[in-house]
Amino acid sequence: MPSAIEVRKVPIHSVADASELAKLIDDGVMTADRVVAIIGKTEGNGGVNDYTRIIADRAFREVLVEKGAAADKVKEVPIVWSGGTDGVISPHATIFATVPEGDAEPTEEPRLTVGFAMSEQLAPEDIGRTPMITKVADAVKIAMERAGITDPADVHYVQTKTPLLTINTIRDAKSRGKTVWTEQTHESMDLSNGCTALGIAVALGEIEMPTDADVMESRELYSAVASCSSGVELDQAQVVVVGNAPGVGGRYRIGHSVMKDALDQDGLWDAIRDAGLKLPERPHHTDLDGKLVNLFLKCEASQDGTVRGRRNAMLDDSDVHWHRQIKSCVGGVTAAVTGDPAVFVSVSAAHQGPEGGGPVAAIVDLG
Repeated sequence: MPSAIEVRKVPIHSVADASELAKLIDDGVMTADRVVAIIGKTEGNGGVNDYTRIIADRAFREVLVEKGAAADKVKEVPIVWSGGTDGVISPHATIFATVPEGDAEPTEEPRLTVGFAMSEQLAPEDIGRTPMITKVADAVKIAMERAGITDPADVHYVQTKTPLLTINTIRDAKSRGKTVWTEQTHESMDLSNGCTALGIAVALGEIEMPTDADVMESRELYSAVASCSSGVELDQAQVVVVGNAPGVGGRYRIGHSVMKDALDQDGLWDAIRDAGLKLPERPHHTDLDGKLVNLFLKCEASQDGTVRGRRNAMLDDSDVHWHRQIKSCVGGVTAAVTGDPAVFVSVSAAHQGPEGGGPVAAIVDLG
């Protein structure tokens, strides 16, 4: 039986700040050696060269070691950073830690559980193709097992970090006589995320195994629980599965839904209700009463250039990439729902939720 989970959201006060993690440990909320995953937003550009992710990663790992966790174990902790806090989105981190046996409130009601796995190495030529889908799917199944989840319906959020293509990795593939899906490094971010989402969908039985031709094309194929991020920091898929399991105990529960488009506040409220909070028919952020830990969602500019029948210029804008525009838009919508700008809103949602929308996961504190 996996351990119960303590989960807290903390602000990040500057690019290299991890002081709030240190405070949680100093205050006895959790111990450094029990931190099992960290998922957060950093304030960089969100692009291929967003080094704020690397800076934050180092800062948080250094605190874990400083507070008593073994350095070799800290290297294995999955820390997933999504760069770019456009608009009102505030830099923050959500920290997951196991609870010592006997300390968690016992209950047979399903409660939050977390599992982690790393895929086989992903070569540059794998990215965007079925070998990547297969390797990701295999890692998701391992993470589910470690989380104590046997029914895919109990998985509500799968956060991944995967490699994208860089000039160096493209050159490496060519030197070995291989081809790559694209030589546009920024495009490879969307590609890596989308292909990873298909792997998650396959592992959870949401879709049948797609073909190479389906990747980035067959947008009706998607996962409702995938949240995929990519960067230059690794050459494997880092997979964090978050769901509910009976018997683990604890205070927290997770639920999910999807946003049908960039303005779909009902999708956000549906995820919160699915997590277990009772809400009025027309809820307000004050109805949350401090019980919402965080919302995690992906967003995407609709490929037809419209939202609810109205034209927008995001996909035609040569000055500000659509990644930043849709992230800012959906971040504002989400913060208006929660009353808190520290929300995990990540862009590039190909095969993650319906086209033009995206998946939403909500973690709540049931007390």
